[in-house]
Amino acid sequence: MSSSRYKIRLFKDRLFSAFAVLSALIGLSFLLLILFQVCHEGLQALSFDTFTKTTPPPGEKGGLANAMVGSFLLSGLAMLLSVPLGVMAGVYLAEFGRNGKLAMVVAFLNDILLSAPSICFGLFVYEIIVLPTHGFSGYAGAVALAFIAIPVILQTTRDMLTLVPDPLREAASALGAPRWKVVFTVCFRVAKGGIMTGILLSFARIAGETAPLLFTALNNRFWNVSMAEPMPNLPMTIYQLALSPYPDWHELAWAGAMVITLTVLSINVLTRFLTRDPSVNRI
Repeated sequence: MSSSRYKIRLFKDRLFSAFAVLSALIGLSFLLLILFQVCHEGLQALSFDTFTKTTPPPGEKGGLANAMVGSFLLSGLAMLLSVPLGVMAGVYLAEFGRNGKLAMVVAFLNDILLSAPSICFGLFVYEIIVLPTHGFSGYAGAVALAFIAIPVILQTTRDMLTLVPDPLREAASALGAPRWKVVFTVCFRVAKGGIMTGILLSFARIAGETAPLLFTALNNRFWNVSMAEPMPNLPMTIYQLALSPYPDWHELAWAGAMVITLTVLSINVLTRFLTRDPSVNRI
């Protein structure tokens, strides 16, 4: 290879490497700026009352306890609905369907759902649950959030099971294990870290969703744990407080934004910690 051609390739390599690093730094700088602003404003408004009192009227002291509990109930029920469906559908695509026509159709539709705007799920649940029951409810909100989480869990489960080497399946089958036992005792044991990652990341995603709850759970400024009624939730509460003309509500909105941001960030960090590969550090 001539010296001039080598220099040109080296220049291109360094140019694209510098561009990649610059792009990463730009994205990271915006992320840090957002985190700094949210934490700076939120810490000033954060207090013990934020976690123990309900949303106050204008001009009075209060907190976000009702919204936090409501969000926990909505997200918890959504995960109870989505995890079994998403995991089992991912198992079918990776293990039993493989290259079948039905599996290809399901995979294609799942790819569409992954990129669909979250408000579409809210409108769909509004049509099938809210209108027939003539009222907003926590159940409708949980179903809308479950529709958002299912594609993420399904895709992650499918990808992780696909990465399991076929010789492991063949070895277990050669010992006389039935197909279902091979999947749930061999394949799941290998892929459990990645599947758990998908479940935690799907929870982190739905925890901050606002648009689907506009048409389903709506909101409630009072303490309520009945899923059959409009449900208080943190994203909608932040949205309404931020749009209000009252400065004290704006401060409470910043506190709620910091709580939900740090919660999602903690879930992502926890996911990385739980699924890290110890062998990487020994290489």
